[in-house]
Amino acid sequence: MNATKLSLPAAKGCTNLKIRQFMRRVSQHYDAELGHAGLKTTQYSLLSYVQKLGPVRPVDLAASIKMEASTLTRNLRPLIDAGWVAMLPGADARSRLVEITDAGRAKRAEAQRHWRQAQSAMNALLGEDRLAALHGLIDDYMEKLKPQALETAND
Repeated sequence: MNATKLSLPAAKGCTNLKIRQFMRRVSQHYDAELGHAGLKTTQYSLLSYVQKLGPVRPVDLAASIKMEASTLTRNLRPLIDAGWVAMLPGADARSRLVEITDAGRAKRAEAQRHWRQAQSAMNALLGEDRLAALHGLIDDYMEKLKPQALETAND
């Protein structure tokens, strides 16, 4: 999508602040629905990635979800404590693998029904066409904001 063809007002204020405010609102929407399954949005997302990629090394999981390793470790702890994710021995004595448990699969399936409700409500509230356009912009901007793209732009 070419933003110059749209008749949009000039950007005012801090882009970071606007995006963080928007993300808080979106997260509150999804968290309210996923809370019925006893999960936060971040936990549901992490369970989904572990199910999709696992068993997976924590470093590979962190890279896949674009998260710092220390943040991943903190976010995995409640899932491990609840018995939804297990930390297994890896190929050698120093490595580990993250894997979803049967209880984790069941919890994710329960939460997925609530996620679908949240997604459906978001589509209805904001409009599917506008959300599709937003997704396109986000994908485009994520590409432009890759670390190597930022380094090139700063040279």
